[in-house]
Amino acid sequence: MGTGRPLGGRNRKWTPEEKETIVLEYLNGNRGYELVAQSHDVARSLMRSWIKKYRENGIEGLKPNNRNNNPNLGKYDRHPSEVEKLKKELLKKDIEIERLKKGYQVKGGGDRKEFVTTFDVNTESSTD
Repeated sequence: MGTGRPLGGRNRKWTPEEKETIVLEYLNGNRGYELVAQSHDVARSLMRSWIKKYRENGIEGLKPNNRNNNPNLGKYDRHPSEVEKLKKELLKKDIEIERLKKGYQVKGGGDRKEFVTTFDVNTESSTD
C-alpha cells in the first residue's frame, strides 16, 4: 500500500514551472510517469492530471485556477458576527414557535431527535 502525506501536514504547492519540468521529464525521457512521479515525490494521480493538462493547454494548463471570482467563497464563515448569531437564534425560535402552534415538540438531539405531539390525538374535543 502506498504512503500518503502525514496526517495534519500541508499540501505541497508546486509552481507551474516546477510542474512543467516534471512533466517534460516524463514526456522527453524513457521513464514512465510512475517513476518520474516517485522520484519527485508526486502522487501518480496528480502526475497524470498534470500530463493531461499540459498536453491540452501547455504551461497555462498547469497554472492554478483563480478561485477569487467564486461568489460562494467565504459563504460559510466559521466565525459569524454577533448579528448573524442573533439572526440564527431568532430563526430557531421562530421555527420552535411554529412547531408548538401545530402541536409538535422536538425531543432529543442529533440522530435521536423525534417530534412528539403536545396534545392527545385520541381524545375528541366535545362542544357540549
